[in-house]
Amino acid sequence: MGRAFMQKGRFTKGTPVASTQASRQYIVCLRKRLIYKEMDRENKLPVLTRVLSLACVALIWIVGIGAVSFAGARPALANDYNNKILTGKDFSGRDLTDSSFTKAVIRNSDFNHIQAQGVRFFGAVFKNTNLEGADFTNATLDMARFSRSNLTNAIFEGAYAFSAQFNGVIIDGADFTDAFLRDDALLALCEVAKGTNPVTKRNTRETLFCDY
Repeated sequence: MGRAFMQKGRFTKGTPVASTQASRQYIVCLRKRLIYKEMDRENKLPVLTRVLSLACVALIWIVGIGAVSFAGARPALANDYNNKILTGKDFSGRDLTDSSFTKAVIRNSDFNHIQAQGVRFFGAVFKNTNLEGADFTNATLDMARFSRSNLTNAIFEGAYAFSAQFNGVIIDGADFTDAFLRDDALLALCEVAKGTNPVTKRNTRETLFCDY
């Protein structure tokens, strides 16, 4: 049986954003409601004002429900590279945690030391790409293909890379702790595995269980 490790779960919550006008109305209404409530205790509140107070309560309720409905929504990705062909691009050192690269074709590009924790690279193709020091912690790399690429000191901790292919890659110092890999990928990686990751201080062969 193959040694496989499940990917750690991730959850992203969106941030509710109300319009400026609605926000101002909400704040003003809330303040009035507090004043009206105090006046009502002293029986100083006219009938019409009581009606307006109830209207304020309704507005507060509507705005509150709207905020709750948006709270669980996922925000739009800042950078959507799905199905894109990226040739000769320089992404070195960039934070890509709000991006997606599903089925992207990446060739002759520089992705060294990118922050790609939890990023989706499902079915992505990496050809002649520099991925040195890239952080793919908990990333989705299922069906991804790495060909003649530099993965020196890259981190794949907890990555879901089942069915990923690695051909002609350099993985000196790469960390595959708890990565979900097939047996054939493990065997191919163990043939070239060596070194220790400078960030996690883990031995590459040990993270792949090459000698067990």
